[in-house]
Amino acid sequence: MVVLNKIYTRTGDDGTTALGTGARVSKYSLRIATFGTVDEANAVIGLAVTQLDPNIEDHSHIRDMLERIQNDLFDLGADLCMPEGGEKPDHQPLRITHNQVERLEHEIDSLNKHLKPLRSFVLPGGSPAAASLHIARTITRRAERAIVELADTKSEVVNKAALQFINRLSDFLFVASRYVNKRGKDDILWAPGMTQEIDNRQE
Repeated sequence: MVVLNKIYTRTGDDGTTALGTGARVSKYSLRIATFGTVDEANAVIGLAVTQLDPNIEDHSHIRDMLERIQNDLFDLGADLCMPEGGEKPDHQPLRITHNQVERLEHEIDSLNKHLKPLRSFVLPGGSPAAASLHIARTITRRAERAIVELADTKSEVVNKAALQFINRLSDFLFVASRYVNKRGKDDILWAPGMTQEIDNRQE
């Protein structure tokens, strides 16, 4: 159970912070960076939620998914802050499960079936909500890289489902960004070499 009745404690004034096990580590440690980046992605998803129009059915559909994902990201942060093998004997750690991964896969498939196949890469943008989802997607990729690095670090252990979840999440955010762009109609497609052609005509 989480109890937040005092916001500052001064315990981090020496540049360290506590993991879920109670162990104190540097605030720039890789494990802290991983769930810090997860938190960053969650914040941008929250921004995207505020930019969705509740009067548009597609937006309401995405909102429900995103709010569940925000809760899952707190689960992921809890998973990462409690290193496997370092649990307190009387504490059952919260772990990302394969069910959460499978739900993301199902939601990706359910949204993607309403989108036309792409013939080019998509430029981030189209609508404010879509742009925010693209930012969340790139931060999620950064979180994934950090989690992979953590998993590859000697003496560190990472829940495999946690890595799968963050990988699927970036895919979900890409598909969701297209879905809120009027199911892809407002997507802005990459035109390879377009500015080179303009430059050549101006010479």
